[in-house]
Amino acid sequence: MSIQVKDKVALVTGANRGIGKAIVEAFLAHGAKKIYLAVRTPQTVEGLFEEHADKVEAIKLDVTDPITVKAAAEVASDVEIVVNNAGVMEMATPLSPQAETLMRKELDVNTFGLLRMAQAFAPILEQNSGALVQLNSVLSMMTFTGISTYSASKAASYALTQGLREELGAKGVHVLSVHPGPIDTDMLPKGAGLEGEAPTVVGEGIVEALAEGEFLLFPDQTARQAGAAYHFFAENVILAKR
Repeated sequence: MSIQVKDKVALVTGANRGIGKAIVEAFLAHGAKKIYLAVRTPQTVEGLFEEHADKVEAIKLDVTDPITVKAAAEVASDVEIVVNNAGVMEMATPLSPQAETLMRKELDVNTFGLLRMAQAFAPILEQNSGALVQLNSVLSMMTFTGISTYSASKAASYALTQGLREELGAKGVHVLSVHPGPIDTDMLPKGAGLEGEAPTVVGEGIVEALAEGEFLLFPDQTARQAGAAYHFFAENVILAKR
């Protein structure tokens, strides 16, 4: 199902910085009619207002708070593309004393946040024949010891995204699962020797993947390498299910 960003109304969670901000800017550059900037603190998107005041609207939304999620869905009843970008990464190994506490936080944002967003916005996207874009991670398919709990939360959100593809797809809603590798944002682990690509590759990649009707997007070079290895399984198992 091809979805063109031009003239569409979109909502982006975590729109105030990093990948979220890059997605907003890419959508606007490609002719989006309006974008709801869904953030916990609306004051943090003032810079976007200065540049695009006629095309953006701030909404208070915390994906860990069902009340704000439902309230945002009531306000953004005209939305056609929902991008669930908000996420959190904690540094913990599986044997870290604080691993359970940190993982609960990651699950609440990265996994249950997706559930809350999908349940609140699914009826709207169905009515508007829209799209749900979920920011997962290449780490949903692999892990490193120091961020295993983050990988686990993203693996769970990727599993949910596959389920949403089947359920929402049957209702005319396109689902896109985005799996970036290292991107140069505040979430890139410091001191790990990783060189992240610019967040713009994710924003532009989403625009293109929606237009092409893709389910999986590996936007950067590192992610594309993992995606190439994953391709056979994806084509013959994941994508063949529906």
